[in-house]
Amino acid sequence: MTSIRRLIANDLPRLHNFWVEHWGDEVIVSHGNVYRPEQLEGFVVEDGNDWIGLLTFLIGEDEFEITSLNSLRENQGIGTTLLNEVLEEARKQNSKRVFCITTNDNLNALGFYQKRGFELVAVHRGAINESRRIKPGIPLLGYNNIPLRDEIELEMKLKI
Repeated sequence: MTSIRRLIANDLPRLHNFWVEHWGDEVIVSHGNVYRPEQLEGFVVEDGNDWIGLLTFLIGEDEFEITSLNSLRENQGIGTTLLNEVLEEARKQNSKRVFCITTNDNLNALGFYQKRGFELVAVHRGAINESRRIKPGIPLLGYNNIPLRDEIELEMKLKI
């Protein structure tokens, strides 16, 4: 049986390990910022003791930024459940928008977010090259052997 809950401080070591396994490092770099698990909030979907979905986010002045989203069981609604949870939290805090950054090769993420009401708002050309200066392990080729170059920003404006 699956359940969703908010991440707590005791989850930090496991979150570090999860990121290393699924993101290749203990940090995520996006638009020149380095994100560390201890800076973020998040939600996890569990099946027993197994983490099968995870979303982390950063709360800004009037916006929420999704910094990572993983669903380890595709097409079961895990990603949507996590996304709905963060949207609900953002509305409770009177945020004006929720946004995320993905890469030009991540066609699955681009489709996922747009199907759920997010809109493309910016393409940051060459941004991945800047991120590689901070995190040299970012590969040159991404999904489907697409050259990994650009960051794409998507957002959902929230009604207050």
